[in-house]
Amino acid sequence: MRKVTAALRAAGVQEAGLDARLLLCAAAGIDHLDLVRDPETVLEEEAAIKLGDFLRRRLNREPVSRILGQKGFWSLELLVTPDVLDPRPDSEILVETALELFSERQDNAFRIADLGVGSGALLCALLDVFPSAVGVAVDLSDSACSVARKNLAACGFEGRFSVLHGDWRIVADRKQFDLVVSNPPYIPTRDITNLDPEVKNFDPWLALDGGDDGLRAYREIASLLPGVLAPGGVAILELGHDQAEAVADIVRRSGLRAQGVRRDLGGKTRAIVVCRT
Repeated sequence: MRKVTAALRAAGVQEAGLDARLLLCAAAGIDHLDLVRDPETVLEEEAAIKLGDFLRRRLNREPVSRILGQKGFWSLELLVTPDVLDPRPDSEILVETALELFSERQDNAFRIADLGVGSGALLCALLDVFPSAVGVAVDLSDSACSVARKNLAACGFEGRFSVLHGDWRIVADRKQFDLVVSNPPYIPTRDITNLDPEVKNFDPWLALDGGDDGLRAYREIASLLPGVLAPGGVAILELGHDQAEAVADIVRRSGLRAQGVRRDLGGKTRAIVVCRT
């Protein structure tokens, strides 16, 4: 593990120690407690070869979640494929905000829409914390829809969700929703090539590209929300760190009210809460 950590650190990989531990445990088929309990165990040849392959891929800046094919989000372990955005801890602020806003109705039956479902991370977490809720998810990528269905089923939510392939406007034909969430593509097209290699080389472009100004998806969502939100319903949208004012202006021009913003663990503006006027 020390050797892998040193190699990753020399290559400029952040959190090299954590990545080394995750890759070693996966290659050896052990967990963190096994590593702590018996750190001098000699790697079997097969595990050593697998770890070498993992290391080469990580040095190429492939994220650990993509190497292992899974990622923890909220309290859940999710399938991750090249077809979906890598779930990130910063997005958990949307779930925390929903818990805050619906704290008095946590056990009530209500309807959730997830626009641009990707891996299904947000909807999985929300159905987990709201045990009587049901969800409808939409994504333009058929492959992403397949991954989301697998994750939602694996988390035990059969009968409580439907995943639809197509444009977000599909939800306008459904009943109204008490909660709408979205982590839309919000990176300006010209900025994608400047992102970290883990993002620009491995996340699907469709999940990143927010158009010339990064705001295209917010205009589309804002145009839908007046007809999609139920009375008293709210939408929670993930943001780029400098987009709060622009998105608030977009939702106001659509006849909605920007109720406030939320910050992620790093203190950056990460989500905006929107409701009907």
